[in-house]
Amino acid sequence: MSMFCYQCQETAGNKGCSFNRGFCGKPADVANLQDLLIHTLKGIALICEKTGKIDDKTGSFIGKMLFVTITNVNFSTEDMVKRIEETVAFRDKLKEGLDTASMHDSVNWKAGSLEELHSKAESVGVLSTGEDDVRSLRNLLIIGLKGIAAYYEHANVLGYYQQSINEFFIEALASTTKDLPVNDMIGLVLKAGSTAVDTMALLDKANTTTYGNPEITKVNIGVRNNPGILISGHDLKDLDELLRQTEGTGIDVYTHSEMLPANYYPAFKKYEHFVGNYGGSWWHQDKDFEAFNGPVLMTTNCLIPPKDSYKDRVFTTSVVSFPGLKHIPDRPEGGHKDFSEIIAMAKTCKPPVEIETGSITGGFAHAQVTALADKVVDAVKSGAIKRFVVMGGCDGRHNERSYFTDVAKELPDDTVILTAGCAKYRYNKLPLGDIGGIPRVLDAGQCNDSYSLAVIALKLKEIFGLDDINKLPISFDIAWYEQKAAAVLLALLSLGVKGIRLGPTLPAFLSPNVIKVLVENFDIKPTGDVKADVEAMMAGN
Repeated sequence: MSMFCYQCQETAGNKGCSFNRGFCGKPADVANLQDLLIHTLKGIALICEKTGKIDDKTGSFIGKMLFVTITNVNFSTEDMVKRIEETVAFRDKLKEGLDTASMHDSVNWKAGSLEELHSKAESVGVLSTGEDDVRSLRNLLIIGLKGIAAYYEHANVLGYYQQSINEFFIEALASTTKDLPVNDMIGLVLKAGSTAVDTMALLDKANTTTYGNPEITKVNIGVRNNPGILISGHDLKDLDELLRQTEGTGIDVYTHSEMLPANYYPAFKKYEHFVGNYGGSWWHQDKDFEAFNGPVLMTTNCLIPPKDSYKDRVFTTSVVSFPGLKHIPDRPEGGHKDFSEIIAMAKTCKPPVEIETGSITGGFAHAQVTALADKVVDAVKSGAIKRFVVMGGCDGRHNERSYFTDVAKELPDDTVILTAGCAKYRYNKLPLGDIGGIPRVLDAGQCNDSYSLAVIALKLKEIFGLDDINKLPISFDIAWYEQKAAAVLLALLSLGVKGIRLGPTLPAFLSPNVIKVLVENFDIKPTGDVKADVEAMMAGN
């Protein structure tokens, strides 16, 4: 069985993984079944479009199922089959009493044997759309939707929903089954950007209302001599429940990768056994998980196929699934997840091996930076700060990503880096110093906290009385890897940001003509030579 998947930056040859396994480790059958899951979600969208009915339950269901298909989330054939069967059942419940005989295949196809599922999956994949530019625009929209869905799922977990987001899921998914004019498809892609802004704003509200506004925090990166549990991913509620259940047990809890910003929230600082952060970004987990010694909880992406040496210590939950790993079931309605098995294992494990010492500083989300606005503005007006460079986004394994470390080193001492997402691990431990007490790396948090960077930019625009965000002394040098970063990119475009550098490669799902449109309208450009790019950014280009 072969596959075709080009949704992440590491896709083979920057064209597409088309073998029996993706570069991420996802088997071909899982990749194809994920395409079938999305095909079925289109059927739900068409039914909702026909009935004019969409509610939080349906929007949340679509969001969670889209999240399942993000890179480095789900590697399990068995789980994907269950997700498809669940989606077909949800679809068929919605269409009861409707005449759907003449509607799109996504509304009516029937689940059968595993062999029939695989056959159907291969017929509805990415390449089933033949025309290059149409395929590119449809998949850019779907990939943006996946990123939006991930952020929406995290907001939903905390009890936050928004009807306009539910409605856009329906509009966008349904549109990919229709022959629309190119301008209409481009319009929907841009609408995905504005919806991404709304979704990140909703998640920001959910997180800060529940756990408080992030505070400037020095995060310990050393270890203590107690057994520990390492939690990775993005889900703050999972961390909340884990901290509650481990209190008083003698077990320490550490964050990993994208969970690092949890250390900035006031609600979690009350736990004495919440020690700090362990290790680096997601692709270092083979070494980090090995050295940690204790159990690891993966709450979302990015999971890489685990090594046999620590595989028995890795637990998954929510949308994450990998064959052979223990899975923590979803919380019952009104209840909480049960982490007792992880806690019991931790008590039998050695303390983590210390791999570094010291601390890193973060917590510069929009509320905190706004509180420092006068100090920042004075530094800009005095010339102490010449330029801000937004270097948010994702980290990854490609050697070319050293570009972002080199840019951070090459930037003049009068520049400040604004960051969010795991891209920060390329430079957040460099001794870059500060400008009048303002750190030269301001970490706003997780990739979804890229919203904070937009809020900060818009606030500066207001303070300086500018009519265009592009007149600010801000450059954008963005690292991307997966679909949430694509949603962030579309969000920035919807806010009118131009001149974004994107790397280490341009997305494979963008056809030459779609790239041309983006260049002509938004001046998107690939990352290039470090010195040349830094000189251009400092000159405002």
